[in-house]
Amino acid sequence: MSFASARGGCAANSMISLFGKSEPSLLDRLKQSVGKTRTELAARVEQLLTGNRPVDPELLKELESALLSADIGVRTTKEVLAALREQVNEHKIDDAAALKQELKRQIMKTLAAPALNSDGAFSAAPGAGAVGAPRVLFVVGVNGTGKTTTIGKLANRLKKEGASVVLCAADTFRAAAIEQLEVWARRSGVEIIKQKSGADPSAVIFDALSAAQSRGADVVIVDTAGRLHTKSNLMAELDKMKRTASKVVPGAPHDVLLVLDATTGQNGLNQAREFWSHAGVTGIVLTKLDGTAKGGIVVAIVRELNLPIRFVGTGEQIDDLVPFDAQTYVNSLFD
Repeated sequence: MSFASARGGCAANSMISLFGKSEPSLLDRLKQSVGKTRTELAARVEQLLTGNRPVDPELLKELESALLSADIGVRTTKEVLAALREQVNEHKIDDAAALKQELKRQIMKTLAAPALNSDGAFSAAPGAGAVGAPRVLFVVGVNGTGKTTTIGKLANRLKKEGASVVLCAADTFRAAAIEQLEVWARRSGVEIIKQKSGADPSAVIFDALSAAQSRGADVVIVDTAGRLHTKSNLMAELDKMKRTASKVVPGAPHDVLLVLDATTGQNGLNQAREFWSHAGVTGIVLTKLDGTAKGGIVVAIVRELNLPIRFVGTGEQIDDLVPFDAQTYVNSLFD
């Protein structure tokens, strides 16, 4: 069942555009957000691949070092370099310009892999739940990654594109979390369902989904408590919340978005791996990409977990959340 058949109209187009389509300004916004990475990676690559320097083992070794310094990851870097060496040995690449184009193609190939999954789990336009039921998105991650801010930005995008949105304040552990989400609900002009601090998160989810169904809402975004991926009791609590959601809305949650701070580099990959195995993560939202020279972690996450990057945070304002597009990302790094 597609979101279009479940809800129809502009709300359907909203979800499709959020999870797949590029925007006219996306290249410029991504270029800004990966500026530090581009300075670190593209500048080194450009230095290596300009002029009449021969494509030899020494050049490939230096290129490998440049990729590793951008946090693209050991496994991904080895695979990319192996592919490049093979083409060099077969005389399919004989100059720096051709090497650069093939480097871009190999990174693009890695980033496109999740969309090719045969089970369709990472489709660009995910399906919704039962007819007449809202689409339910869980947002998870550790404290400090920008989780609540991301929820506010996402709600704002959906509201602008015609969807009716309900926020669920299921982070009842942190005293300021509910108030913080209320601020974002007001800024984005959407409804929020909450209980007092310390309430059972699953009870809040039950209330929010029941209210959303009765009001004909299109989307419910659930703010979950920031939890360390190593805390098994909190992961068990998350399982309970997901079970409650599925009892109210069959098939919920339809997406579990993990918010990662790009500045954490390889540690972010470790977080993603644990959340993927315990929380059923279906996609990544990468924040603070503009604050790191390690933006290659995007490639490492996709390669290691076969998870798509759904959105990238490009700044602090309410509109600074853009759908991730692999081709645009690669172009913004190298062009």
